[in-house]
Amino acid sequence: MKKVLFLLFISTQFFAQDTIQISKKDLETRIEGQNLSVKLANDEVNSAEAGLLQTRAMYLPNVTASYTGTVTNSPLMAFGTKLNQSRITMMDFDPTQLNKPDNIFNFATKLEVQQPIFNKDAVYQKKAGEVKVDVLKIKAERTKEYLQFDLNKAYLQLQMAYKVVKVLEEAKNTTLANKKVIDNYYKNGMIQKSEVLYMNVRVSEIESQIQYAKSHVRNASDYLYFLLNEDSENKVFKPMDEFSYQENILEQNPKLNGNRKDLQAYEKSLEAYDYMMKYADAKFLPKLNAFGSFELNDKKVYKFNGNGYLLGLQLSWNVFDGYKAKSEKEVYKADLSKAQTEIQQYQKQNQLEFNKSYRQVLDADNKVSLTKLSWDQSAEAYRIRKNRYEQGLEKSSDLLSAETQMSQKELEYQQAIFEYNSALEYFKFLK
Repeated sequence: MKKVLFLLFISTQFFAQDTIQISKKDLETRIEGQNLSVKLANDEVNSAEAGLLQTRAMYLPNVTASYTGTVTNSPLMAFGTKLNQSRITMMDFDPTQLNKPDNIFNFATKLEVQQPIFNKDAVYQKKAGEVKVDVLKIKAERTKEYLQFDLNKAYLQLQMAYKVVKVLEEAKNTTLANKKVIDNYYKNGMIQKSEVLYMNVRVSEIESQIQYAKSHVRNASDYLYFLLNEDSENKVFKPMDEFSYQENILEQNPKLNGNRKDLQAYEKSLEAYDYMMKYADAKFLPKLNAFGSFELNDKKVYKFNGNGYLLGLQLSWNVFDGYKAKSEKEVYKADLSKAQTEIQQYQKQNQLEFNKSYRQVLDADNKVSLTKLSWDQSAEAYRIRKNRYEQGLEKSSDLLSAETQMSQKELEYQQAIFEYNSALEYFKFLK
């Protein structure tokens, strides 16, 4: 009784949901703008582009303004402050006044400008940042390709789940029809009760399988809602496209596509290491920068009596930095070598995976043919046994066994189609 109530509860929950029919094309239209993985990939690109904006400092000026209030009785500072305020008199040259000045207040308004002119290291640093942005854009494209594969696989799972429910429902109808015949035979005293019990057990088994299949429908639907980044509460998807065998002619001994987005991203990333090594070398090149300032000074707040400016050019270079830049270059060289090795390893691993995927498609295709043959043979065996049973030449247990085997073989055939379609989608993604 508890089991029956549980199955009724599950069935009620399943059918209480809104069933929304959807095609794979509709999902493809909606998913790219909503999926969280795509959003994260785009956010990484946006973050790298925002970081690249910092390199504008290599050719744009740095301007600062300040307002400072000070008080001092330091002989040197006091005299200089008065001089900046343009209020020096003959009395200020009195030795007593020079040695022991009164407190001097100063309020200074200052505008400073620093203008880079030639900084080659900053140029290479910018180029490395541009490469990083390009790499992340390529990775974002590969993320979209993976999302397409994941969507196709998830849609196949949804189609398969509904197909299993349909096959089991048909098997249940067949079993119930046979059960009706057996019940009539039992009422007429033509068979024993044990045969009726066997049939009841078979009906319970199918009902249990149907409920599990409906749970798989919900799971597959929930995953599609997850890919869409939508709420799946009280909603379940139903595929509009028919679940079918996707026949595809594969070329003999296919090769891994060297222009695949992830491989392109790896190769592109090597350029960044080259620029970073040039950046380390450029630290020893001369740097040319201009600077200037304009200052207003007064002993009173909000008054600007004395003023003056300063302009200049600075040519500087790092003659010796304790091998810091050279050490940085060695680190970049080691990282480049590591990246090149990782690329070789990644390419070989993907070639192995690609070859394996190709063979899986061929094996799955062969399995589809074999399971179809087995299903046809079991269906014919069931038809023969049913005719013989109606003529009283077969036991009900033999009929039940034949019907069960036919149902299992049909499920195996549908599972083989799912495995083939999934393997084919993965092969296309790797290619």
